[in-house]
Amino acid sequence: MKKKTPGKPRPTKCLPQNIDEYLTGVPEPARSTLRKIRAAIRSAAPAEATETISYRMPAVKYKKVLVWFAAFSDHCSLFPTASIIQAFKEELDGFPTSKGTIQFPTDKPLPTALVRKLVKARVAQIEGKKRDPRR
Repeated sequence: MKKKTPGKPRPTKCLPQNIDEYLTGVPEPARSTLRKIRAAIRSAAPAEATETISYRMPAVKYKKVLVWFAAFSDHCSLFPTASIIQAFKEELDGFPTSKGTIQFPTDKPLPTALVRKLVKARVAQIEGKKRDPRR
């Protein structure tokens, strides 16, 4: 087993402390795409919602995390939770999805109206409202 060299600090990456710092490190066109996603999320989230970094990704919290979003090398993703993705399965046709994520091209954000619906459904879910999440 390799021994640590005493006295030498281990190099660490500078992790973003907020969403603005995260976006600064994202190359175009993904940065502009995520800015549009962020604006759509903020417009649908309650006024009390706050922005944070969670799991090294931008997130918006309202009582708990509403959604996460992030840029990757060949796509961007929105993470609204598996149950929300399932509820909007038909409207998400044409976008690659998995259990908890929706993927979209770095140069083409999800439609604003759809992002707003997803966020509002997530708010309703957190608040425990028993209504159709697609409205």
